[in-house]
Amino acid sequence: MHMAPHREENGWRAHFRATFALGIPLIGAQLAQLGIHTTDVVILGRLGAAHLAAIVLSSQFFFTLFILGSGFANAVMPMVAQVYGRGDTVSVRRSVRMGMWVVLIYAALMIPIFYNAENILLYAGQKPEVAALAGSYLKIAQWGIAPALLFMTLRGLVSAHGRAGIVLYVTIIILSVNAFFAYALVLGRFGFPAMGMEGAAIVSFGVNVLSFLLITAYIQLRPEMRRYELFVRFWRPDWPAFREVVQLGLPIGFTMLAEVSLFTGASLLMGNIGTLELAAHGIALQLASVAFMIPLGLAQAGTVRVGVAHGRGDHLGVVRSSWAVLVVAACIAVGGGLLFALIPTTLASVFLDKGGKDSAAVLAIAGPFVVIAGIFQLVDGLQAIAAGLLRGLKDTRIPMVLALISYWPIGFFCAWFFAFPAGFGGIGIWFGFVGGLAAAAVLLNWRFYRLVRQRSAA
Repeated sequence: MHMAPHREENGWRAHFRATFALGIPLIGAQLAQLGIHTTDVVILGRLGAAHLAAIVLSSQFFFTLFILGSGFANAVMPMVAQVYGRGDTVSVRRSVRMGMWVVLIYAALMIPIFYNAENILLYAGQKPEVAALAGSYLKIAQWGIAPALLFMTLRGLVSAHGRAGIVLYVTIIILSVNAFFAYALVLGRFGFPAMGMEGAAIVSFGVNVLSFLLITAYIQLRPEMRRYELFVRFWRPDWPAFREVVQLGLPIGFTMLAEVSLFTGASLLMGNIGTLELAAHGIALQLASVAFMIPLGLAQAGTVRVGVAHGRGDHLGVVRSSWAVLVVAACIAVGGGLLFALIPTTLASVFLDKGGKDSAAVLAIAGPFVVIAGIFQLVDGLQAIAAGLLRGLKDTRIPMVLALISYWPIGFFCAWFFAFPAGFGGIGIWFGFVGGLAAAAVLLNWRFYRLVRQRSAA
């Protein structure tokens, strides 16, 4: 166990090296996770527009409930990092075990919502055929939410040990398994029956179970992690740790949900402007989503690095590890922003059939959106990193309030104002995005700076 900080560990080169060692596998895992969803959309799209609409709807439905629950799984990461930094084996076990308890209870509470998905979608004004297909998918896929959240919870343990590579390997394995079996079961290839939406749902459930089993096997085979005895007397509660998971996790979940819902709300605004604008918006948002996987992975690395340093009382380690993550994220974001600004139409054309009826019109609208998306992903990345660093200090409640203010009263209002009263149209919504997320970046980074200053003075 790494107890006292060593002087050489706090050299700048060591911090940048550790950031890359932890950040690259976590970034890769985020990108591979995005690849799983993209694969499902591409395969189901071959069955027609109704199936494509249904997988998009059901994925968003699943993802919304998953995001809220992932707050609890994310809470385990700083809890484990801090007690690992202190060398407290018993508290590591308690934090991980109670994290698993909380996500299992959460998954059980979501069952009635999943079972009523078709009715909820009909109530939201979706077409009956699409709602029925989405409902049949979610009745099966819902059983994958528990193993998916358990996998995320255990990710906190392996990341604190600097073993994030396993997260990447597991995600690549399930990406490959998902692609093969989704193709086989959805379309009826390689002698499998063609099961359509239900086939996709069975595969989704299967790969989530597989991800949990693989990371559990890894933990049980590694002596430094097996000694935590996570599954010995698993039924024994530890209420203080349980409460801490809930208290840290709820604000994280609500913060992430608020950002996701901002994009949903903005898409509805864009739909009011026009179908071509909405298609162009979807392309720019997809590019920004891919770029966002990089700061998201680095933010998780920042949570662990800051948490471990804070746990062992290493103030210089907290400062330098946070600067290393911020500098790496900013450099990558600037590079991505330049790419978006220099070849926007080339990037946008990847998502369009060049011979399509409206392709040229959509591309003309998408080009400027992609340029603004370049600026957007810079501020979005910086606010995500700040949120991750604050989690490393177990500070989640006030960051949630700051993020909610930035996303909605500032971001959504600016998007509406620039698009409609100010008359900028679709591009105005992207101006609003940039304004809201820039506010979040400034407020959250300022909050982290203030906390570090206060704790150094204490």
